[in-house]
Amino acid sequence: MADDRTHPFRGYNFQVEIDGLSQISFRECSGLTFDAEPVEYREGSDKHLHVRKYHGLRKFANIQLKRGISTDVKLYDLFYEVLNGTAKRRNGAIILTDELQAPQLRWTFFNAYVSKFEGPTLNATSNDIAVEMIELCVERVELVAPAPSVLA
Repeated sequence: MADDRTHPFRGYNFQVEIDGLSQISFRECSGLTFDAEPVEYREGSDKHLHVRKYHGLRKFANIQLKRGISTDVKLYDLFYEVLNGTAKRRNGAIILTDELQAPQLRWTFFNAYVSKFEGPTLNATSNDIAVEMIELCVERVELVAPAPSVLA
């Protein structure tokens, strides 16, 4: 009997694209959180004694990207642009792939800049990989499904 169920994707199969950067891999991506704040409204002549709720401003959380630190300082350079007041806004995408690394879902973000850089936590009693983190402040995120191929 054929299995007609839709199976969920694994969280470890993803790619990150950021305009102007290439060959950067990340171990963790978080912050794909979106909100539409409710706006409550009631007129004095309303017969029902409750408020109406409308959707208000949409907000997109900052995207956090973590990777093992090395001599490649591309992520810090992005934050250094912010420190110098010369930061360029960049577009990019978080791409969820299947087991064969074929793109399946794509969250495209717009007008991002690095709002936070966090260096590694160093501990002489541990053998963990030293990890750095950047936080991208984004204006908008859109989900595209299925994802267009990044290799095409």
